[in-house]
Amino acid sequence: MIDRWLRADTIGCRIGEGSQVRLIAMNAQARHTTVPGRWEGAVKNYEPVMSFGEDAAKRYDNVERGDEVEAVAWLEQMAKGGPALELAIGTGRIALPLAARGIRVDGIDLSTAMVAQLSTKPGGADIDVTMGDFADVAVPGKYRLIYVVFNTLFNLLTQDEQVRCFENVADHLTDDGVFVVEAYVPAFLHRLRDNQYVEAEAIEVGEVKLDVLRHDMSTQIIEESHVSLSPAGVRMNPIVQRYAWPAELDLMARIAGLRLKERWAGWNRGPFTSDSDNLVSVYGR
Repeated sequence: MIDRWLRADTIGCRIGEGSQVRLIAMNAQARHTTVPGRWEGAVKNYEPVMSFGEDAAKRYDNVERGDEVEAVAWLEQMAKGGPALELAIGTGRIALPLAARGIRVDGIDLSTAMVAQLSTKPGGADIDVTMGDFADVAVPGKYRLIYVVFNTLFNLLTQDEQVRCFENVADHLTDDGVFVVEAYVPAFLHRLRDNQYVEAEAIEVGEVKLDVLRHDMSTQIIEESHVSLSPAGVRMNPIVQRYAWPAELDLMARIAGLRLKERWAGWNRGPFTSDSDNLVSVYGR
C-alpha cells in the first residue's frame, strides 16, 4: 500500500478559508496556473491544493507515521542552530517540535487550511509562513537548513518544477547550509500488475475504504484516490504525484550547484541499499 508514504494520508477536497499564523506573502503561482512545463494529466481539473483542503487539515495529524521524533532529532542536528525553512510546512507536524528545540523555523505552504491548523497549536503563531508554491521558495534571507519531508517534493508535478525547486533552494542556503529531501523509492511501482491497483484499506459495518492507484511509467506520474463508501455517500480524495529516482534527484541537485553529501534509508541512518524503499538525502555545496 502506497499511502503510508504519501503526505496526503488522509486527504480531502474542500479548500480552507484562512489562518492565524503570520502569513508573509502569497505567491502568484500558488494555484499552479498555466506555466511552461505545467503538468497536464488524466485527472481532470485536478489542482494540488485540492489534496490539502479543510477535510485533510482536520484529519492530517490523526495518523502518525511513527518516525516523527527521529526526524525532528535528525533535522535539529542538520540545522546547526538554524535558521531552518520547511517546504510545505502543513500543520507543523515537524516544524513545531523542531522549533521547540530552539531552532527558528519558517515555512512555505500552498494550503490555507493546513496552515490554519498550524496556527491553532502551541507555538504556531510564532512561525512565519509564506503562502505559495514551494517550487519558487519566495522568501527573503538565507537558511542553514531547508527541508522537505513525507515525499512532498513529488507534489510538484513536472520535472521543470522540481528542478526549479532545487535551484531556488540553492539560492537560499548559506554556504554551509544543506537541503534535506525525504521521499520513497519508486521501484515498487514498476512491479504493479498493469500499472495499477485497487486495495481495500478498511472494511467496516458502516464504511468501506478503497485505495485506487494508476501509474504512468512514461511520465513518472501516479494518480491516486482514497475512496470512502458509506450510507452518507461517496467521498473521493485525490492526490497526484510525479516521482523521481534517486539518481534523478542527484542530477537536479547538480543542476542547482549542489551535490549529494549523505544518503540514508531513513531517519535512523540505516544504510541505503538496493532494497531500501525510502531515502533521506542531504545536499550541500
